[in-house]
Amino acid sequence: MVFPTLEFVLFFAVVLALNLAVDGHPGWRKGMLVAASYLFYAAWDPRMCLLMAAMTALAWGAGLLVRRPGWTKPVLVVAIAGFLGTLGYFKYANFFVLSFGQLLASLGLERDMSWAGVVLPVGISFYIFHGISYVVDTARGKVEPRANPADVAFYISFFPHLVAGPIVRAADFLPQIDHPRPPDAGLRAEAVTLILTGLFKKMVVANYLAVMLVDPVFAYPEGHSAAMAWLALLGYAVQIYCDFSGYSDIAIGVALLLGYRFKANFNQPYRARSLQDFWRRWHISLSSFIRDYLYIPLGGNRGGAARQSFVLFVTMVLAGLWHGAAWTFILWGALHGAGLAVERAGRAAGVRLPHALAVLATFAFVAALWLPFRAHDSAGAMAMIAAMAGGSGSYDVAPVVYVLIALGLAMNLLPLSARNGAILTLSRVPAAGQALILGAGTMLLFALSQEGTAPFIYFQF
Repeated sequence: MVFPTLEFVLFFAVVLALNLAVDGHPGWRKGMLVAASYLFYAAWDPRMCLLMAAMTALAWGAGLLVRRPGWTKPVLVVAIAGFLGTLGYFKYANFFVLSFGQLLASLGLERDMSWAGVVLPVGISFYIFHGISYVVDTARGKVEPRANPADVAFYISFFPHLVAGPIVRAADFLPQIDHPRPPDAGLRAEAVTLILTGLFKKMVVANYLAVMLVDPVFAYPEGHSAAMAWLALLGYAVQIYCDFSGYSDIAIGVALLLGYRFKANFNQPYRARSLQDFWRRWHISLSSFIRDYLYIPLGGNRGGAARQSFVLFVTMVLAGLWHGAAWTFILWGALHGAGLAVERAGRAAGVRLPHALAVLATFAFVAALWLPFRAHDSAGAMAMIAAMAGGSGSYDVAPVVYVLIALGLAMNLLPLSARNGAILTLSRVPAAGQALILGAGTMLLFALSQEGTAPFIYFQF
């Protein structure tokens, strides 16, 4: 089940009505939302609900044990090994099977290895990260262990953040289970604005850019001119922002209507004036998760400049590897790590760029590195680079493509006062009027969208 579909609209309408019906009855509300979340996830593959339930049981059991004297370290080791081992198996087993098959083929022993393939469960990274957050935050004393397994199941499976984030910390979400906040006029206005904005980003900007520009050029760069290849790279920078931030906007808005608040996951990342600033604005929940659960435990800012840069580099390589077992993702992470290290050295040396130039340079670096991220493999990346260096194919772009790219960039560069003004105006509208605006706006965006539903980019991670 995907957000911008009629199926999800009907599902959410029923869940929202039930949520209002059980308001004031925490146990019923919790049970209903857990059941709804599992139903939402079962729409992809009911068998995968068993895996999520197993990870939930691991988190709940570890949470009960991790604060016992002398048990903290071994429980953490076992729990995190269980989480990461499961994640590693499902994310990287196919890579090793493929590599082994290629090795056999090179030795003249080619075999059919398709039987060993593994289906990657949708959203596995995100619900495993939530499990890790619960156990680690409990060990650190940020949350109290939950005796009721339904609390942990609710936190891990809550459907707005289930398949593509944002990553919600246990310390931020668990208190809301105990005291959900019924949305008032202001929160409803914020939710409606976020949902409609997210649908527009995904259904109009991201999907049309993918079909009209990005996918055709990346699929066959040899047939397009250098200018078209460069435009496709720019288009992908806008597409991935609108696709992923659009999902986050919808998720945050849907959760708000149910009475739960997630922190913002994007903050106009393409207006960042440095790579460090970019990672504080892009996929904020993952960036902060990596910082707190990986970078700092690895050493963080301790030690000399060389050691700090090395830890930063390793952290970003691992972040790249998380996105997939491919050299293109590793390269993407490594170059970001190297860029952050160079930038840190420059700041220490007193190097400062004028603001506009700093924003332009940061965007150019980030956009260039979307190339290996988007390419399916190293060969595809090299073909795209060759096209950008001197492709002599066609240049055939519909005028609307330029409009979509301009809209995507404008969302990053224009002040947020317009959106805040819309929220303030909408907060003065009665609840029935807000519901009508949400319904009419959703139907309008459905009418403007293309046939079918393109999957969100981050579903694959």
